[in-house]
Amino acid sequence: MKPYLAIDTSTALGSVAVGRRNELLAEVVVGVSAKHSESLLPAIDFALRSSGLEPAGLGAVVVAGGPGSFTGVRVAAATAKGLVRALGIPLFAYSGLLALAAAATAGETPVCALFDARRGEVYAGCWRFPGDGAIEVVMPPTVAPVEEVLTALAGAQPRFVGEGALRYREAIESAGGRVAPAHQAAPRAGALLWLADVAPGLGAVADPRTWEPEYLRAAGAERGVQG
Repeated sequence: MKPYLAIDTSTALGSVAVGRRNELLAEVVVGVSAKHSESLLPAIDFALRSSGLEPAGLGAVVVAGGPGSFTGVRVAAATAKGLVRALGIPLFAYSGLLALAAAATAGETPVCALFDARRGEVYAGCWRFPGDGAIEVVMPPTVAPVEEVLTALAGAQPRFVGEGALRYREAIESAGGRVAPAHQAAPRAGALLWLADVAPGLGAVADPRTWEPEYLRAAGAERGVQG
């Protein structure tokens, strides 16, 4: 089985990974000060070279397809679509929130991933990972004030993770919620590889030419406050 390339630039801290099934060959983190549009292709090139691969050696591309930073999601999507078209390989797309939750899972406790959506809101999604690759939806991806998310998930008692969880830690903990440590706050492209392995049908894109990310909010709502 050829390795897959995974791309996640949902937030200011992005990453690229190359791997197959349970073997992670390379993972590159793109720093918060870098612009995704300028740093993504060099990161992909470095990850491939570190894995001893050429682009032609890839079997598919897996991308975080929203929500998140409009610019980051758009850049990742355009890059992924360009690669699969040029290489003639499949495209898989998963929510960046799901990838973050999957990377931070701890047993059967639900994990709620939060990205900061600015304007007092968060992008939120919550899942349970009971084992054997199973994925149960507790809350599908949405954008809402953090207080609404906390109210909706009060009965689930999830573990909160992500940059949004760190920003609104006080509100979450005041409501009795648990916030994962900061080192688990950044999305990992390696988690996208795991999703493509255990749930390929969930992310398979039938027509990469017409596929578009799930932004959840119009770009104009973020203009001027989020890149």
